[in-house]
Amino acid sequence: MKTSTRTFNRTFADRNLGFIRQAQTEQPASRVGFLLLEHFSLPSFTQALDVLVTANLIAPGSVRVHTFSHDHAEVMSDLGIPIRPDTPLTDIRLADLDFLVLCGGLRAARTVPGWLAALLRKIARLPITLGGLWNGAWYLGAAGLLDGYRCAIHAEQRTALAERVPHANVCHDALAFDRDRVTSASPSGAFDMMIRWLGHGLGAQLAGAVLDTLDGDQNKHRSVHKPQQPKVSKPLREVIGLMEANLEEPLNPVQLAQAVGLSIRQVQRLFKEQLNTTPQKYYFQLRITEARRLIQNSSASIFDVSIACGFVSCTHFSRSYRAFFGHPPSQEIRHDL
Repeated sequence: MKTSTRTFNRTFADRNLGFIRQAQTEQPASRVGFLLLEHFSLPSFTQALDVLVTANLIAPGSVRVHTFSHDHAEVMSDLGIPIRPDTPLTDIRLADLDFLVLCGGLRAARTVPGWLAALLRKIARLPITLGGLWNGAWYLGAAGLLDGYRCAIHAEQRTALAERVPHANVCHDALAFDRDRVTSASPSGAFDMMIRWLGHGLGAQLAGAVLDTLDGDQNKHRSVHKPQQPKVSKPLREVIGLMEANLEEPLNPVQLAQAVGLSIRQVQRLFKEQLNTTPQKYYFQLRITEARRLIQNSSASIFDVSIACGFVSCTHFSRSYRAFFGHPPSQEIRHDL
């Protein structure tokens, strides 16, 4: 028997990676380069890099990443771990970039060598965004490239930068995103910086998917709001929270409504007005989406996954899965195997 095709509403399309990959096929790759300075902050670098690598896992080929050093030799990070750059520092390579990020650190020298100042000024004349991690803003400011810009730098050098570059707006935030200057002062700021960059250059859908994948702690990185996430009222958030907490044994409409002090009709109206769907469809799509995540990221059997997500019949689960994702759960790629 042929299985009919089913589609996710907008909320759940944004959570399922196949839709995001499809949306990215016509999008040109964003090209990002990291210029590593001696004793650069490895945590800031890896936070930023993790965002871009995850973006490529979700939407392959969406970002091209290059790492540079002055003489193409390995650079020692602040944690004593050396990193070898993968790309020579040449004018041709640099001109191909959309975004060049200067990677500084607490122990990175404050003296700005002539080659670096000249290079940054040359890049500033190109349509390339310049960024800085940790104290990367120090070098941009010393090169005269922060006048009239808002910028962020680690607290250790905040006062010094404000004195050295009086026409820059040195803020106390972990991230400053001002036109073609993007600077961060901490590892969390570096994470936020790249999420913002993805949203700006490659779209809010991909940025939101990366944030959903990496930001497990809902209290972290809140300076970045999930792009395109629907704004819902407090009663609706409570209903959705109940759904998310009760996947194995789904609550019925009466239980959901009573738990938040509303009638069934009021709950239905909230879903229709704010998410353009019904509570039943939302709950079902939540369960099937969570089932896919479990299959992809665990060694649990298909049967156990179906039970964990509230499907009493493995046959019904498999049929529904195929209808939404185009293949049965047994053919899903398992990332941990």
